Amino acid sequence: MFYQLYELNHAAMAPFRAAADIMRFAYANPLNPFSNTPLGRTMAASLEMFERTTRRYGKPEFGLKQTTVGDQTVSVREEIVWSRSFCNLLHFSRNLPPGRASDPRILIVAPMSGHYATLLRGTVEALLPSADVYITDWIDARMVPMTEGTFDFDDYVDYVIEMLHFLGHDTHVIAVCQPSVPVLAAAAVMEEANDPLSPSSMTLMGGPIDTRINPTAVNKLAHERSLQWFSDNVIMNVPWPQPGFMRPVYPGFLQLSGFMSMNLDRHLVAHKEFFMHLVKNDGEPEKHRDFYDEYLAVMDLTAEFYLQTVEEVFIKHSLPKGELMHRGKRVDPAAIRKVALLTVEGENDDISGVGQTKAAQTICVNIPEDMRMHYLQPDVGHYGVFNGSRFRREIAPRIVNFVRQHSRSGIKRPVQRVIKGGRTG
Repeated sequence: MFYQLYELNHAAMAPFRAAADIMRFAYANPLNPFSNTPLGRTMAASLEMFERTTRRYGKPEFGLKQTTVGDQTVSVREEIVWSRSFCNLLHFSRNLPPGRASDPRILIVAPMSGHYATLLRGTVEALLPSADVYITDWIDARMVPMTEGTFDFDDYVDYVIEMLHFLGHDTHVIAVCQPSVPVLAAAAVMEEANDPLSPSSMTLMGGPIDTRINPTAVNKLAHERSLQWFSDNVIMNVPWPQPGFMRPVYPGFLQLSGFMSMNLDRHLVAHKEFFMHLVKNDGEPEKHRDFYDEYLAVMDLTAEFYLQTVEEVFIKHSLPKGELMHRGKRVDPAAIRKVALLTVEGENDDISGVGQTKAAQTICVNIPEDMRMHYLQPDVGHYGVFNGSRFRREIAPRIVNFVRQHSRSGIKRPVQRVIKGGRTG
């Protein structure tokens, strides 16, 4: 009943949130003579903190309306081009100048690990000037009726294969964090079947390919607990009146509590500084609001997918051991021969430790040396692997360069094999 109690508590707080929002507006209104006094700003800040810490954060928007292609600003239109019960495929269609050569087609597979695909807004934004970008927009499991069936690890792999078939020849795939395993599995399944639409290149970023290497706190927790413990303690049924009523899920609010507990002191300090900036009327509170509007927006995962991922990736380490199965058949990474491989890691990653993603280079033994590259970005954590200034400046250009080099269109451009940030070889 824990999920039901959570929903009941949220509903019970609704009138208090509304009252707090109205009072905050009154205290912050410039027509109020107290709005510019320390007392008025303190009251407005306190009421905003209450409202923000008790609200449910809805799915954010990408909001990418334009990009720069060459020296020209062009409009961007977001559209759903492929859809299934648990995922939409979004295309960021650019209004390109007439006669401009086509750019590489890139499929970004966003993590299904609690946050929405909009967490990769910066990733998309950095690639748009140089690529035709698509992204998986996973659907909150609480919004999917039980009549739509289940969604497990095999379905995830199938979805990736279907999307690659839909996008067609010479598509490049980027997996950010969690989907590194199913994306590699999808590539292996397609290669073993001699599928002509297998991706031209595969970029794995901060993913748990082999969590036995340099295990983090997340990896240790998963290894110390039994699968039954996870089933008993984190799986709950979606409460009424949500569309997914009675669907067993791993709730988003539980995932969020886990995310925040890993760096609780950092979040507390950030909120304290936000409050003080509001009281003193200095700083840039919009940056805090924008970040936490995104970070606190979470979605539910289907129980079957979550439990299979915990078991296969974090407990049994099935992929690096050569024991991962898809539809009853063993996934063989050695079957990958024509898909170029780029692995990217962050030096300070506390989610996927250094070496875990690079392990893909070891298990994909038949990819030629001139079609593989590993890059370690100094001074970034997990989030910095796919977002932020260093991603835009150091990582994104290398991805675009690698993708262009390994296009199957016949156009080859020189690429440097980057081994570690600041050093090439």
